[in-house]
Amino acid sequence: MDLHPDENPSFLNDYLIYLDLNRGRSPRTVAEYHQDICRFLRWFSAPRGTDPDTVEIVQMQADALRKVTVTTLYEYIRYLRDVRGNTPRSVARRMSAVRSLFRYLTRTKGILEQDPCQNLELPAADKPLPHFLTLRESERLLETADARPDSPETLRDYCILTLFLNCGFRLSELVGMNVGDVDFYERQVRVLGKGSKERLVYLNDACLSVLHEYMHSRENPPEEPKALFLSRNHRRISRRRVQQIVENALQAAGLSGKGLSTHKLRHTAATLMYRHGGTDTRTLRDIL
Repeated sequence: MDLHPDENPSFLNDYLIYLDLNRGRSPRTVAEYHQDICRFLRWFSAPRGTDPDTVEIVQMQADALRKVTVTTLYEYIRYLRDVRGNTPRSVARRMSAVRSLFRYLTRTKGILEQDPCQNLELPAADKPLPHFLTLRESERLLETADARPDSPETLRDYCILTLFLNCGFRLSELVGMNVGDVDFYERQVRVLGKGSKERLVYLNDACLSVLHEYMHSRENPPEEPKALFLSRNHRRISRRRVQQIVENALQAAGLSGKGLSTHKLRHTAATLMYRHGGTDTRTLRDIL
C-alpha cells in the first residue's frame, strides 16, 4: 500500500497509521481515505483561481485547519458536486473521510479545539444543499425592506439586514453591538464573538452609509445609551425581535418557506463574498 508519505503532511501520515493500526481499517479503505483527504486539503490550500490538483500540501500544518468552518465545508461540497461532477453518494463518501480526519484531530489528538463537521448536514440524493440567498435574492430582500414607509424602525431593520448580508455577523454579535463599537474613520466595527473573543470587521460603503443614517436618526435613551440597535421601548433589541425582523422581511420579499434564518444569512454573506466579492477562502475564514 503506497500512500506517498513523502508527499503528505505529517499529521496526515500520523492519521493514516492510526486508521491502519488503531482502527483496523482495510488497506483499501485507508487508500480511499487518503485520496479523499488529500483532495480536500489541496482544495482548501489552493489560492483563488488555482487548480487544486496542482497544489502541494506536504508542508501543511494541522493548525491551518482551525480556519475551516461549516461554510467552508458546504463550499467544498458544492465544488465536488458542480466542478468534479460527484454524485450525492460520492460526496457523502468523500465527506466521511473528511469528518473522520477532523474527529481524529479534535477528539483523539486534541490538536483542534472545534470540529467544523459537527453541524454539517450532508444532502441526500433527493435533497438539495442547505439554501442560501443568491445575489439577486439578497438584493430583492434589501430592496423590499428599503421600500417600506420611512420610520426609525424601517431604517433600523434595513440597517440590520444590510449588516447581516454584508458582514456575516452572528445573531448574538449584532444584538450585542454598542454605539462605541462603530469606527467610521477606520471603517470597522468591533464585535464580541464566540468565547468572548473580540474581532474587528471591515465595513464596506453600503454598511457605512446605512449605519451613518441610522445612528443620526437614533434616539439616545437614558435606559440603554450604549446599545446600537433599540426596540420600541428604547431598550437593547432582543434576539427574538431580530429574528422576527428577518422572518418578516423574507416573507415580504417572497423568500419565506425556504428554511432561511439569521444563521443562514451569515452563510449567505460568506457565499456572496467568496463568489462575487473576490474574497478567497483563507481570507474569508479570518473574516468569519
